[in-house]
Amino acid sequence: MEPVDIQIAGDEVERGGEILTPEALAFVASLQRQFGARRDELLAARRARREEVVRTGRLDFLPETADVRAGDWKVAPAPADLQDRRVEITGPTDRKMTINALNSGARVWLADMEDASTPHWSNVVGGQVNLYDAIRRQISFTSPQGKTYELKQDQRLATILMRPRGWHFDEQHLLVDGTPVVGALVDFGLYFFHNAEELVERGSGPYFYLPKMESHLEARLWNDVFTFAQAELGIPHGTVRATVLIETIPAAFEMDEILYELRDHISGLNAGRWDYLFSVIKYFRDSGPSFVLPDRASVGMTSPFMRAYAQLLVKTCHRRNAHAIGGMAAFIPSRKDEEVNARAFAKVREDKEREAGDGFDGSWVAHPDLVPVCREVFDGVLGDRPNQVERQRDDVEVSADDLLDVASTPGSITAEGLRDNVEVALLYLEAWLRGLGAVGIHNLMEDAATAEISRSQIWQWVHNESKLDDGTVVTADLVRQVLDEEMATILAGADGTDHRFADARRIFEEVALADEYVDFLTLPAYDAVVAS
Repeated sequence: MEPVDIQIAGDEVERGGEILTPEALAFVASLQRQFGARRDELLAARRARREEVVRTGRLDFLPETADVRAGDWKVAPAPADLQDRRVEITGPTDRKMTINALNSGARVWLADMEDASTPHWSNVVGGQVNLYDAIRRQISFTSPQGKTYELKQDQRLATILMRPRGWHFDEQHLLVDGTPVVGALVDFGLYFFHNAEELVERGSGPYFYLPKMESHLEARLWNDVFTFAQAELGIPHGTVRATVLIETIPAAFEMDEILYELRDHISGLNAGRWDYLFSVIKYFRDSGPSFVLPDRASVGMTSPFMRAYAQLLVKTCHRRNAHAIGGMAAFIPSRKDEEVNARAFAKVREDKEREAGDGFDGSWVAHPDLVPVCREVFDGVLGDRPNQVERQRDDVEVSADDLLDVASTPGSITAEGLRDNVEVALLYLEAWLRGLGAVGIHNLMEDAATAEISRSQIWQWVHNESKLDDGTVVTADLVRQVLDEEMATILAGADGTDHRFADARRIFEEVALADEYVDFLTLPAYDAVVAS
């Protein structure tokens, strides 16, 4: 490897020296030098493509890749511990969550270093420490109340799929040649360097969930990263397995191409429903009233454009011998209200029954208590089969118009929906700034994606002069009035002064009400984290 000009700008993290070794940092530096410039070019290509959509109000399948879509090819077979993915649990990589997720009875744990984790340097490095220990089965945790958490010895533990940050994020606490390293390369590089060989020796492998891609060229970059990393560390080509989240609207038009680019290294696609909804709003935010969505709570997977997306994902995956993984059940069971639980569990069951019936091979939950209901639904469809990839869904035909049929979404914009968006965004942002990326609000697990929907809807409603169902026009002044009211309510119930609601409000106004739309709320929020 080349001599390393690498600087750690973050504070010291407990046991960080075990992760940030000279050899590991040299490996991350080699990834940055090899691929950083290409990442920059792809972000520029995103902006150019979005400008084209502003001009045309249209996305479509790519004519230049028609041969890929028409071709008769398959992705590499899934390894043994990724054949059955009927229940997957998601959550950040803090120590308690790591143990609970591995013990949950789910087949897969999405170890989230992205939307469910604030990229405080302590989380970035501490999460790697926890994964290092978990893979070696040497992890335990004792809570401040004295409760001890340990890995179960009498059951199969969940297979780990680590989710690094998206291509848009830079890690300001780690500099190579004076430039912040691409966050995705930090997360991937540290995890791969320390754990790839160990995972293989234990009969598994380095498996990843890849977020927020917008094109097959971004998938090609990941494939080249995998190929390079395997060669550098002497890991056999094809050992890495990725699952790509189809959670942006442009990626929905390139599912075949994304699978093709990663065909040696991919095992499936996931319907990342909340980020997908955020992407639809973001991409068509200034394309007129036909792209304005009603209240977030009324936009579900039965909405025509969401149904088209889910069905196309299953068809595309199964045609290519890849797994189709369904979306998140975000409900957090209440310890106090059985009526709330009964209604929510019925909705979760209905959601999972629809996914299993559509041909999905598994689905996500956010809480261990939801693992049994998801497993029961998929057991009922799969039986002893590990998946239902053989179900080809040749009956499904989805056009570009179907994917873009936002106008047919039932529902309206209400004062309650506006208020909910403001409240969720404020509460989430404040927690995020303090280092919590997964936040329970009103018995729902909120992460960055749902906060993105909330603020993007408000931006879209204001800029389209949308009306509430009572005829009131949504203006910036109305939003600020609701913001004042919600802030007063929140602060009245807040404990002490050790909170960051003032910063949360400032960032909220920047990302929801400024004339220029900010692509990701986590970027100005991250600047506030770094500055504090």
